[in-house]
Amino acid sequence: MSGISVQDVVDALKPELATRASDPVCLSVGGFVIEVRCTSPALLAELLRYFQHVITEPADPDLTIHVLSEAELPFDVEFADWAREPGKTGRKDAIADLADGRLVLKIRTGVQFLQSLAWAVAFGPTGDYPNQVINFINTQILNRFQREDWVACHAAAVRTAGKGLAISGLSGGGKSTTMLRLMEVAGTQYVTNDRLLVRRAETGTQALGIPKLPRINPGTIVTNSRLAGLIDEEREEELRNMERDELWHLEEKYDLFIDDIYGPGRISHDARITDFWVLNWSRDSHKPTAVDKVDLPERRDLLSAIMKSPGPFYQTKEGPFWTDKTPLDASAYIAALDGVQTWEITGQIDFDVLFDAGTELLGGHK
Repeated sequence: MSGISVQDVVDALKPELATRASDPVCLSVGGFVIEVRCTSPALLAELLRYFQHVITEPADPDLTIHVLSEAELPFDVEFADWAREPGKTGRKDAIADLADGRLVLKIRTGVQFLQSLAWAVAFGPTGDYPNQVINFINTQILNRFQREDWVACHAAAVRTAGKGLAISGLSGGGKSTTMLRLMEVAGTQYVTNDRLLVRRAETGTQALGIPKLPRINPGTIVTNSRLAGLIDEEREEELRNMERDELWHLEEKYDLFIDDIYGPGRISHDARITDFWVLNWSRDSHKPTAVDKVDLPERRDLLSAIMKSPGPFYQTKEGPFWTDKTPLDASAYIAALDGVQTWEITGQIDFDVLFDAGTELLGGHK
């Protein structure tokens, strides 16, 4: 553990923290109010655009997030790499544990974050990487509710008045494409694209999505007519001419603004989850796509697609931080999803079959 304290970092950043920030912006998710103070008007404009659907009237915040520009620490910090999840390669995050907090460094960009129970500060070249600031803000929401015994699922989700459907799968397994197809079902609302908080309550399994807009891959765009025009015409034509396998593995992401594509009133981050799809299908399978009920306690192997590590920013309410060796508690997920019907999707990848199944499940019509 470093001999540096959170206060040492705060004191070093005081000139930037004292810089007049733009008028604070308040966001509210699940009753949790975050105040964002950003020193860059250009970056603030991007944040306002991104979080427009959760902006609320100024209020006493539960947490203030400071977003600074090209601030640097006047002392050296010794960082250690954070281990990637199985199947992930390359260096992404590094951490330095302080006496009462943690610094997190994004290795590829140089953006740094101070995380503690009292402080949340982003600094460095933040204006060049707004998506990392967006992720940091969303991380504070995840932290807050995980401290209240919600568990985080690696899942997309949609809801209707009577149903809530979560969708998990291996990375690139099609959960975003499936979720967006189901947005065509009458009465559906978008809950989340990649992180879903759940906990068991008397009325069933409560769920809360974070205000993270879908970051979709080219395959999702070219297979959904609704998304035509999301990227420039020339690039879309290039994508349509790619081989299926090449398109599937293409590392290219685009933000999708739900209100722009589906119209207003189509987002609800609060939901009650009644059903959970686990995409265990394969592009190499020749079997028909099947949607089968399973008992999750008896199929714990499927939890690997559902469970998600809280990551390097997570600090428990007692003070200790999560480590890259801290095991996930499978029993907590089983308990949180008690009463939720789990379904396993197997066979070949066929989004039309899944759309029909989802339409029937959600009680809507095409």
